[in-house]
Amino acid sequence: MSSQAQDDNVFKALAHPRRRALLDELKDAPRTTGMLCDAFPDMDRCTVMLHLKVLEEADLVVARREGRERWNHLNALPIKQIHDRWISQYATHAISILDRLKSDLDG
Repeated sequence: MSSQAQDDNVFKALAHPRRRALLDELKDAPRTTGMLCDAFPDMDRCTVMLHLKVLEEADLVVARREGRERWNHLNALPIKQIHDRWISQYATHAISILDRLKSDLDG
């Protein structure tokens, strides 16, 4: 898969607030699908599974089976890669603009 297609998958996955909330649940430790369902009682199991599938397709979640349980692990590497490759370019530009503005204001 091209890096642009991968970036598109990551942005698609991050675009939904429920998927971001699922990632927040996984940031401290892996969780089983059942644990994630318990953490979001307003979502049924099928909805949680659909959101996890989108996150897996974006490589933001890696699922491992252990017996009957499915453990979901956060993979933050795609987010870091987007930051390094794409967002940091804009941050550098914004910082230089703010630096010039500060210089102009300081006179």
